[in-house]
Amino acid sequence: MPSYDPRELHIAKRQGYITAAVGPRPIAFASTIDKEGRVNLAPYSFFNAFSAEPPMMVFSSNRSGRTGETKDTYKNIKEVPEVVINVVTYDMVQQVSYASSEFDRGVNEFVKAGFTQLESETVKPPRVAESPVQFECEVKEVIELGDQGGAGNLFLCEIKRMHIADEILNEEGRIDQAALDLVGRSGANWYVRVNEDSLFEVQKPSKPIGIGFDNFPESVLKSEVLSANDLGILASVPELPTEGELKEFQQNNNPPEGRNEAHEIAKSMISNGQISEAWKLLLSIES
Repeated sequence: MPSYDPRELHIAKRQGYITAAVGPRPIAFASTIDKEGRVNLAPYSFFNAFSAEPPMMVFSSNRSGRTGETKDTYKNIKEVPEVVINVVTYDMVQQVSYASSEFDRGVNEFVKAGFTQLESETVKPPRVAESPVQFECEVKEVIELGDQGGAGNLFLCEIKRMHIADEILNEEGRIDQAALDLVGRSGANWYVRVNEDSLFEVQKPSKPIGIGFDNFPESVLKSEVLSANDLGILASVPELPTEGELKEFQQNNNPPEGRNEAHEIAKSMISNGQISEAWKLLLSIES
């Protein structure tokens, strides 16, 4: 496996490795305003949510890797420390990409990229009407990481008001991830779409805490059939079946003699959520 000192890499190659490996990243479509009232709209994928109390988001507007110049977003926030973070959906992604063009300062990307301005309720910058979730934020702090090209400027943003479109809420009033249809940023020109085809659930670890890999029989741990994800699910059970449960299982079932065949059946059980039964089968062929 090759390894690198990032300081020895050209900044473009360094950023390429980082952005390709750390992804997909959510996109903050940030609208800001300067002291003269000129609006700017730009996407940033160095972005995430970091706190619920207080409700905080952080994104970074990096200096140009070519010139070292700061972006208009940075300049605006230094003058008016407010921002609206609009989420980016699949239907918007081409317009959002166009809005990232290096327009001259003072050009309104809402107009250039065909977005609709909505007046905000608590901050001066406008919202993007086409975005189904909009966060009006006060910028509490700007952390400047350097003055060279590629250096980040981190904006610590406290959410003051949230706007959520009715059509993306389910019956419980929660955001329906499939209906939201977000996009995320990967490396180079690649994006990902968060739709029903790409979504899957992973249950949080149970309480009491599961048994863990260190309590697996060697044959299970080194299975030629069960995947690492299968083993992760098996590790989540709070305890292994008792001897009595195993005897009952063996009396009512005819486990196959071949280990790989049994592991194939157990794998199918795991995919169907029959975790306890899978463990009984795996342990039965060892007893």
